[in-house]
Amino acid sequence: MNTFTKKELTFFKKLNTPAKVQDYLNSVPFNFEEGGVDTAKSPLRVIREKNAHCLEGAILGAYILSLHGYKPLVLHLKTTEEDFEHCIAPFEERGLWGALSKTNHNVLRYREPVYKSIRELVMSYFHEYFTDSGVKTLRSFSSPLNLHTFKKGWEESGKDLWDIDRALDKIKHYNVVPKQVLRKLRKADIIEREAGKIVEYKKKK
Repeated sequence: MNTFTKKELTFFKKLNTPAKVQDYLNSVPFNFEEGGVDTAKSPLRVIREKNAHCLEGAILGAYILSLHGYKPLVLHLKTTEEDFEHCIAPFEERGLWGALSKTNHNVLRYREPVYKSIRELVMSYFHEYFTDSGVKTLRSFSSPLNLHTFKKGWEESGKDLWDIDRALDKIKHYNVVPKQVLRKLRKADIIEREAGKIVEYKKKK
């Protein structure tokens, strides 16, 4: 069975604030799932294989935070079919919520713990969640999923964590926009759309 090395655990202990964890997540190259193979890698696989997409980054971030007394939470942001869904790792400090986020774009990123509720945190992503054509697509969000509810061992599993992925899809979701408002949503400005094309890591050709 694969396990974290002493060196890896020592490194995690140094990431003792959400900001430090986020800096580390940013340094991990993005997982483009090249070859068309979907993945849901464990924290151990992420640090060994040195790449992660949003779900994998959220799970890794939540795990590292749990080593420092935080609940290991992940949360699903659901969109319309024309856009990509996203996962974040919310955390609470002094009754306020923030979030870790692994993304390749210049939006949908880290949130400082300044939000009074999970809904307020999620709504901070609404305006910048849009397609290349400017259509705003965020429609619902899940209750936070506590990874402690899963059988111990997921942290170092060599298999994909599809049970966590399925649980995130099935857990209760809450709408963010009333239906009567959806018809009146204004598209993101052209300059916002252009800025949204900035990426942190480029896909290999």
